[in-house]
Amino acid sequence: MPTETGSPLPVRPIVKAFYEKRTGSIQYVVADPETKACAIIDPVLDFDPKSGATATVSADGLLAFVEQQGYVVEWILDTHPHADHFSAADYLKRRTGAPTAIGAKVVEVQKLWKGIYNWSDSFPTDGSQWDRLFADGERFKIGSMEVEVMLSPGHTLCSITYRVGDAAFIHDTLFMPDSGTARADFPGGSARALWRSVQRIMALPDDTRLFTGHDYRPGGRDPQWESTVGQQRRENRHLLKARTEDEFVALREGRDCELPLPKLILNALQVNIRGGRLPEPESNGRRYLKIPLDALPNAPWDE
Repeated sequence: MPTETGSPLPVRPIVKAFYEKRTGSIQYVVADPETKACAIIDPVLDFDPKSGATATVSADGLLAFVEQQGYVVEWILDTHPHADHFSAADYLKRRTGAPTAIGAKVVEVQKLWKGIYNWSDSFPTDGSQWDRLFADGERFKIGSMEVEVMLSPGHTLCSITYRVGDAAFIHDTLFMPDSGTARADFPGGSARALWRSVQRIMALPDDTRLFTGHDYRPGGRDPQWESTVGQQRRENRHLLKARTEDEFVALREGRDCELPLPKLILNALQVNIRGGRLPEPESNGRRYLKIPLDALPNAPWDE
């Protein structure tokens, strides 16, 4: 059964953030100060869309930090299948032997995108690409630290938050207060579901540290990724403007219809719903991405 949101998890994990400037993504290493066990959250596999080149520079930076600190990787965690970068989960599993995990509702996202890509039945939509699928309220451990999984959909069908001690890794729900909240217009997204997920996060204790999944540096400021529940209540530009669910849905949907889709969405999803695995090599030894035409909302041709 799901645990009550806000129930105490008395520990203060060590959190190290790594900002990936190409996509504005933040990767995390969260460690148990007692045992030096750690988890890696939302790692990035580097991809250059112009050349098609892939690299492991970002992921190798995480591994170098882990080695430097003397940590042992116990988990590689995804919060959801990202639309703007490739996941390095599979690469890090092969390097560390640590199990991978994501929210259990990823199977719904797999079914949705399998249809968009018109993949054959040889592609399983059972989440077997990860070692563990977490349900809402489920708990597991990083070393001696207990982690609570909170289902927090809206940005995607399967988004989850990882809550460990005084920290919560909230992915694409809330950004930093000057950026507001995440978009909810991807296939399977819902502004109404996002509002309810945000309210669940806002029910956590005021001093809970919130670690967001992206920062797009409004006004050109330096990258930021950490806030608190109290700060978000006081300062988040969208939550201050939209005080009710209906107001928020109107604000979010109005904003989303003006946003261009992420440049990598059609590239990234076919990798990320495979748990970060690239497509299998074809007869010539090369791997290829498949881009469906006219599958998503019309592009803004006037840009």
